[in-house]
Amino acid sequence: MAESFNELIQRNMGQNTKYQPYGYAAALFYYKGGFREITKSLKYRRGFRVGRHFARELGKKLKESPLFADVDLVVPVPLHWMRRWRRGYNQAEIIAREVAGVLGVPSDAKLLRRTRHTESQTHLDASGRVRNVAGAFRARRFPFKIPAPRHILLVDDVYTTGATVAACERVIRRAAGEGSVKSAAGPDGGRLRISVATLACVER
Repeated sequence: MAESFNELIQRNMGQNTKYQPYGYAAALFYYKGGFREITKSLKYRRGFRVGRHFARELGKKLKESPLFADVDLVVPVPLHWMRRWRRGYNQAEIIAREVAGVLGVPSDAKLLRRTRHTESQTHLDASGRVRNVAGAFRARRFPFKIPAPRHILLVDDVYTTGATVAACERVIRRAAGEGSVKSAAGPDGGRLRISVATLACVER
């Protein structure tokens, strides 16, 4: 999961971008068998109780890992306003709030917004997923607080190919001024680490 996420990040960086910290990745379980019903229940059947329970379990696992010990901000992957209106909620926000609560850090659901109503990723192949979410996200603002976040955790319900979270990673890094060699990050590249955590991961 981490390898595929970082491969997409490297592909997005291009030739004019310097080194940036490795993005970690973790999921609580594989998206198969009965575990599929956990994410489906939360996403389609308002299964908030079960969703929150497993989100807290994910948070506990992350808290036990030294890789995520310095996470200082949790950001959910946003839904387009139309899809959120129809569903009534964003399942990634629910997961992010629980994870952030366990980690003892803030969750910011306003940092990212989805500007384009994209096709469902479910039936698309890997390259189709990348094209589908290209340019679909914008950063509303970057929390330039003192100190500024140095390790952001992107949260979603299911990790399939990583196309969605990689697209989010790209716009956050640009908003932070780390999108190019001439950015505020300086000649050594970016200092902001952006990792990802999901309830489920599709086994490859």
